Amino acid sequence: MTSPTPTRTHGKNAFLFVIVTVAIDMMAFGLIIPVIPTLIQDLTGVPPENATLWIGALAATYAVFNFFAGPILGALSDRFGRRPVLLGSIAMLGIDFIIMGLSGSIGVLFLGRALSGIGGATVSTASAYIADTTEPKDRAKAFGKIGAAFGFGFVFGPVFGGLLGEIDPRAPFFVAAGLAGLNFLYGWLVLPESLAPENRRPFQLARANPFGAARHFSKLPQVSWLLIAGGAYFFAHTVFPSTWAIHGEIRYDWSPREIGLSLGLVGLGASLVQALMMGPMIKRFGPVRTATFGLCTHVVTMAAYAFAFAPWMALLIIPFNALGGVATPAINSLMSTVTPRNAQGELQGATASLNALAMIFGPLTMNAVLFAATHAGSELRFPGAAFLLASVITALVLIPFFRGVKANSAALAASAAV
Repeated sequence: MTSPTPTRTHGKNAFLFVIVTVAIDMMAFGLIIPVIPTLIQDLTGVPPENATLWIGALAATYAVFNFFAGPILGALSDRFGRRPVLLGSIAMLGIDFIIMGLSGSIGVLFLGRALSGIGGATVSTASAYIADTTEPKDRAKAFGKIGAAFGFGFVFGPVFGGLLGEIDPRAPFFVAAGLAGLNFLYGWLVLPESLAPENRRPFQLARANPFGAARHFSKLPQVSWLLIAGGAYFFAHTVFPSTWAIHGEIRYDWSPREIGLSLGLVGLGASLVQALMMGPMIKRFGPVRTATFGLCTHVVTMAAYAFAFAPWMALLIIPFNALGGVATPAINSLMSTVTPRNAQGELQGATASLNALAMIFGPLTMNAVLFAATHAGSELRFPGAAFLLASVITALVLIPFFRGVKANSAALAASAAV
């Protein structure tokens, strides 16, 4: 199949815009994490312990709208082209940041998070743009740059948010709005359309269905146990974006700056481990042992976070916890290995569906547990409860993981022999 003929000349500026768009989308997710506890307390007047429930609900709101908007935006980009969807999403993010920065009530903040979820669901469209404009042999490298941009946003979003939050809890929103505005103007000038008119298709709501997990499971019975393991593991890991900030304030009396810097260390450690250790570990130990190492490491370090009563202990655990970051790529590698070539798309759809659902229900669960263990009427005050739950869930992940490995032992052995 030949690549579509672009309607305008492509260049490095257009590719850079797509990369920057993904980075800003991820920064949008992380930017408000350090300041959201302070802002919620200002808007509601509740103590930090009670703010945990609001934080969980806000995170779930973002995830719900992101879940529904992702496939819809993808279908719209197939109908109208990638350029208007990408530019529209950036414009929506800019407006959203202004709304949240000016919010005078918790309801307006929820509206802002809903718009942020819609505007942030652009990774699939950005990936489609890259696929439109690159040769198959160059796509792995191009998608790797998208992954790097994703990681950049995750690392520096909380850091910038924390530093700006020391000035004013609303400052991160206005700075982010300015960045989004500049990116919109840049894209308006340099971003060409990548999808030729003859390659577009009518928009059909039925094809923009986010509830695809069950269908994907039925088509991938040989990989279902590994899918369950990966989804449950992702669920456990929502403890970081959903509770880290408020947990740090409740337990360690951290300021937004300290929350942002600590989250930046978490993201930086995970990025370095995946960039520098992932390849050598897979090559030497194979994906099964690498994934097992990652899962077991996180069982231990999550439990360690739960009982870390001093700030220095939490900071000391971060690099060890980062070593567990090899688990997700290793599990993904296993699933890809045992899935037929003509079903790789189904596999990615199933993974995306499960991760999206985990992002909805994970924050609600983790923050509810933190609230139950820290509010004024709690019989057993234990601020590490959410991390202990994450440790237990990760330990339970080993059950479907090893069942999946056993069910696919023949395929894995054949792959290792190649």
